[in-house]
Amino acid sequence: MKTIHVNTGRPYDILIGGGLLEQAGTRCRAALPKAKKMAVVTDSAVSPLYLERVEAGLKQAGFQTLACVVPAGEASKNPKSLSDLWEAFMAFGLTRTDAVAALGGGMVGDLAGFAAATILRGVNYVQIPTTLLAQVDSSVGGKTAIDLKAGKNLAGVFWQPSLVLMDPEVLNTLSDRDFSSGMAEVIKYGCIADRAFFDFLTAHASRVAIMETVESVLYTCCNIKRNVVEEDERDTGRRMILNFGHTIGHAFERLGNYETWTHGEAVAAGMWDAAQIGFGLGVSGGDDGGMQELKELLEAFHLPTHIARLGGGLDSRAWNAVVEAVGLDKKSAGDELTMIFLKRIGEAVAVTGKKDAVLENLAAIYGRS
Repeated sequence: MKTIHVNTGRPYDILIGGGLLEQAGTRCRAALPKAKKMAVVTDSAVSPLYLERVEAGLKQAGFQTLACVVPAGEASKNPKSLSDLWEAFMAFGLTRTDAVAALGGGMVGDLAGFAAATILRGVNYVQIPTTLLAQVDSSVGGKTAIDLKAGKNLAGVFWQPSLVLMDPEVLNTLSDRDFSSGMAEVIKYGCIADRAFFDFLTAHASRVAIMETVESVLYTCCNIKRNVVEEDERDTGRRMILNFGHTIGHAFERLGNYETWTHGEAVAAGMWDAAQIGFGLGVSGGDDGGMQELKELLEAFHLPTHIARLGGGLDSRAWNAVVEAVGLDKKSAGDELTMIFLKRIGEAVAVTGKKDAVLENLAAIYGRS
């Protein structure tokens, strides 16, 4: 088992290792000795796979449990689901010494974390991520949120978990598409902070090869994020580099009503577009700013480098929707937007400039100029 200690305002450990799902009860009890009740939030896809085992372990460790199952899919990350969780927690008799467990992927973690952060002005919660994407990204760092009609993750708070339990064995139940979606975030870490890791992924460019060394892959990704989050917990400086590909990626997700493309697919296309824009603006060095290497690695994991490959291009309606979504990005201020570009593979930089310049480059990519 590997352990990463995250030294934020609310310190916690990330535990990575096979069999941790079976140990959820004892691990949660050690981290939360005063808690008597645990509300387990999960979704309809994960519930049949893992809920019974996790609840059994929690009960054996002395917790009273409540299962809160929401429909699978990003559509559940909404104000109504949040309100329903609040009411369920109160009916369960949750107190400020009790806790919430998020058992599932990124949607569940974001929703459950936001519910925990806001009920009774904040109760402890545990992340038990069951997807590759959640394990390397959303379960670590304390960002919690729900979506609004205007866009993704626009209502939320920073609320660090008390513990993250990361069992790589759960990844065996993922579809190839969901595994590839998670690999987009894995590749992102190599792009923004670790050239050697990027090269490692290039040399292990298949699901089978990644799973053979999965604990090390998870550790590397989480350790990079730990270092960034410890330096900038509230996302006002260096932490912004973690958003490489996300400004445009979130726009693509919204364009597809959060159903057409997975988060990883949208971010992959967003990374490729950001790499092109960065090169066009002169931010990236080298002959092509590393674009060909990034393209080949994304495609090795069956990820798109252009959203047109997923949906047939951008007509005027779609283009207008992307423009609107980019304008709503949380890193925007007035007519300026901060975007993450690559100086080179392994090093990212945040650049603040006029939104029009970004959109002009994006328009050229999509033939909208």
